[in-house]
Amino acid sequence: MSIHVLPGDSLAAEFNKTGINGEVVVCRECLVAGDKSGATLEEFWERRANFIALDYGGDPIEYQENVAYELEKLIGLPADTEVNLWFEYELFCQVNMWFCLDLVMGSDAEVFRVEPLNASPDDIWKGFGPSGAADLVNCFEARTRFSDEDIRMGSRLWHAFREGDLDELRRLGEYRSPCFPFLKEVCEAAAEIGSRPAAIVRELKARGLNELDSLFPEFQKRAGVYGYGDLQVERLLQLC
Repeated sequence: MSIHVLPGDSLAAEFNKTGINGEVVVCRECLVAGDKSGATLEEFWERRANFIALDYGGDPIEYQENVAYELEKLIGLPADTEVNLWFEYELFCQVNMWFCLDLVMGSDAEVFRVEPLNASPDDIWKGFGPSGAADLVNCFEARTRFSDEDIRMGSRLWHAFREGDLDELRRLGEYRSPCFPFLKEVCEAAAEIGSRPAAIVRELKARGLNELDSLFPEFQKRAGVYGYGDLQVERLLQLC
């Protein structure tokens, strides 16, 4: 059995044109933001659903059906399963990928990293956005297998981020593996997530960029490593 974990519905639409076989699991979370507490996975989902409802107006029942149940497909996988994690380089996607690695850790499944290819330095944080079906096939053919150590590292990264252990994040950012490109930059951004994005928004507002339409493109230029979408930047705009 082959599973493809995709970082959103927009990529899923393009992926369906590739002819690549396997079950699709769409990761619709934004674990880079909000409450990540919970003593059990069930409690974690409940608190995430509550955060999504309060901050983004989501429905808790829909969250369980479209987010939690979807990602729980990665738990307890049989040994003949092949998991392909299609995640981009920026922090938004990386945190979601770290969480997925935590879910699959302990199973005997083979796990692969599928990443965007051939992006210019200016476009590295744009991920799969410019990719068509043929590009996605090339990305899949160039995939990299996670070693057991890589998977454990993904779990450690998730727990360090979840617990807000900034020193540990910086230490883990020194890890080197083909499965974790730009890890040092991403971990540094994670360590500054409580201050840097808000500071950038305040600076842009001081320049007269008070509306999302004008501020968002400038934020992306300066803080593309965070991978924030318009919802996250709009939230910062409201708070700053």
